[in-house]
Amino acid sequence: MKTIFKILTLFLALTGAYVLLSQFTDIEFGRVDFFNKHGWLFLFSIALFPRFTLLLSGLIAHSIEFGGMLWWIGFFVAPRILVAILATISYWNQNPLLVIISWFIALGGESSEKFVISRKMSSDPQKFNKFEGTTIDAEYKVRE
Repeated sequence: MKTIFKILTLFLALTGAYVLLSQFTDIEFGRVDFFNKHGWLFLFSIALFPRFTLLLSGLIAHSIEFGGMLWWIGFFVAPRILVAILATISYWNQNPLLVIISWFIALGGESSEKFVISRKMSSDPQKFNKFEGTTIDAEYKVRE
């Protein structure tokens, strides 16, 4: 029941944000179909390897929006959320189901990635904290 509530909440939040932004601001959402511009290979690679795909498609192919300070912050901190934001802006009118799936992948992928990393660090702290004590013993000789 929790999952259905989360899905419904996410859908309503995205729809509400879209309506508010399109009605009360000058933001225009793209009217391009995703599959006219990209294919299935791009779709799977952006879901599995977001940083690599964003970098290659932005630098080499120029097939996505690229650059800017917020773009680079999103690229390094949360690339899946950056992909979901770009998908929402570009493809919401023609592919709303694809945009909602991208948000599920973004929120699920980022949170599970952080959960796995924090779990590994807490299960074996010796691996990550090499210098745990307050002093380090060392031998040395003074040259005269």
